[in-house]
Amino acid sequence: MEVVEALENTDIKDRENAEEYVNRLYKLVQARNPNEAEFHQAVKEVLDSLVPVLVKNPVYINQAVLDRIVEPERMISFRVPWVDDNGTIQVNRGFRVQFNSAIGPFKGGLRFHPTVNASIIKFLGFEQIFKNSLTGQPIGGGKGGSDFDPKGKSDMEIMRFCQSFMTELSKHIGPDIDVPAGDIGVGAREIGYMFGQYKKLKGAFEAGVLTGKGIGYGGSLGRKEATGYGLVYFVEEMLQSKGLSFNGSTVVVSGSGNVSIYAIEKAMQLGAKVVACSDSSGYIYDRNGINLDTVKRLKETESKRIAEYVNVHPEALYHEGCTGIWSIPCDIALPSATQNELDKIAAERLVSNGVKAVGEGANMPSTQGAVDYFMEHSVLFGPAKAANAGGVAVSALEMAQNSARVAWTKEEVDSKLQAIMKDIYTKSMQAAEEYGMAGNFVAGANIAGFKKVADAMLEQGVI
Repeated sequence: MEVVEALENTDIKDRENAEEYVNRLYKLVQARNPNEAEFHQAVKEVLDSLVPVLVKNPVYINQAVLDRIVEPERMISFRVPWVDDNGTIQVNRGFRVQFNSAIGPFKGGLRFHPTVNASIIKFLGFEQIFKNSLTGQPIGGGKGGSDFDPKGKSDMEIMRFCQSFMTELSKHIGPDIDVPAGDIGVGAREIGYMFGQYKKLKGAFEAGVLTGKGIGYGGSLGRKEATGYGLVYFVEEMLQSKGLSFNGSTVVVSGSGNVSIYAIEKAMQLGAKVVACSDSSGYIYDRNGINLDTVKRLKETESKRIAEYVNVHPEALYHEGCTGIWSIPCDIALPSATQNELDKIAAERLVSNGVKAVGEGANMPSTQGAVDYFMEHSVLFGPAKAANAGGVAVSALEMAQNSARVAWTKEEVDSKLQAIMKDIYTKSMQAAEEYGMAGNFVAGANIAGFKKVADAMLEQGVI
């Protein structure tokens, strides 16, 4: 439902004031953060959703809560010098945005990828505020990373880079200050190297300073699977509300990293047939259903391209490029590769082929045009800040285990994850209904996530 329709019974002046405030604030964000398209996109989506909330709760305008939320508490940029295997000194740029700590220490992943810049880090950190709030866990929003590319680097080069990166980052993080985790390009290996350097620098074993750690030194069982599993749990809740299910459905998943692999695994466990996945080079289509063991071996063990799949399964097809994956007919689409990978043209193809539900496994993988098109055509749509919150939710559970010096079983963690994802679905659904936008999980997730953070900010004063 359009915002105007949702507010048709409110005072026209109140509505105009809220819309004027949002428009003014968005222009200010654009002016203060020039050439940061990803950050602008994330902010606009949230601001547009919150107009009905501002009409009913003018205190958020009067106390400049949104003015404060869109401005990070702290933005850190630093150089990362390291020596490659040829003895040549390389220099990368590191970032950490500590966006909002109203409900807990900053929490968010580290991304190592050539595309990393201030805009991407700020968009991810901004989204993380509301995602973390939705989990119900006491964690604030943050994000970080570097334009370093781990691909093609030796283990020793990656170790030297991670140690240099952590030498600076260690000055700004801690178990009760800021708790990074992994993201694209940062897995168990990179977390291990960074934790080792942090431990050396601090002279103490502070297990809660990083999440995504190895099981042997404070990691949580179920963390690796959490984002992918949580995505499927959230989408299954949406489907069941309409009498649908993964069982018997055809599914397309973009990507073949951690999120994608475990989304595929859980979808298959629920009875779905997953027919396609991809990497940055292209995608495979296996009409008989993907062999997940082969994908795991190629990507997790051998670090090979997804194109190698057809050498083992010649009945499958490989296509160069990634956008064509959305032309494959499916009931459920799970974009889980990277931001803005699914545009309006792709959305039109999916809808024409009968897609019933879309769940975002990556952060902001759908453009605004695609999101609007899905909603206009009554496609169930699970936005990233709700649908892929399982990873950070289990990271918070890892923090809890570290604090209590205990280790839960995989079954215990998975049970807690399912409960958290169901709660996120319920809160998002109820918030959308309360503000006259029933079925709009984008608005519902933004509103539910925002209100918890905003109310905490009001109670803590202007800081």
